[in-house]
Amino acid sequence: MDDQNFPRTGFVRLSSILAPAGPIPVCRSTWWQGVKDGRFPKPQKLGPRTTVWKAEEIRALFEGPAHG
Repeated sequence: MDDQNFPRTGFVRLSSILAPAGPIPVCRSTWWQGVKDGRFPKPQKLGPRTTVWKAEEIRALFEGPAHG
């Protein structure tokens, strides 16, 4: 999934966020450390084995303020 195909709204799973399928080029352990440190958005639990993030928050990470 490239940046243009990343959803603008809704929820996304970690597999859609991290490379190679997603736009964020970090490994799982780096991602979870970043969540813990506050560098990356906090997830939401939809169920006992389902963790998601808001697509808008993830998009803001890789678009940044320069993309408006």
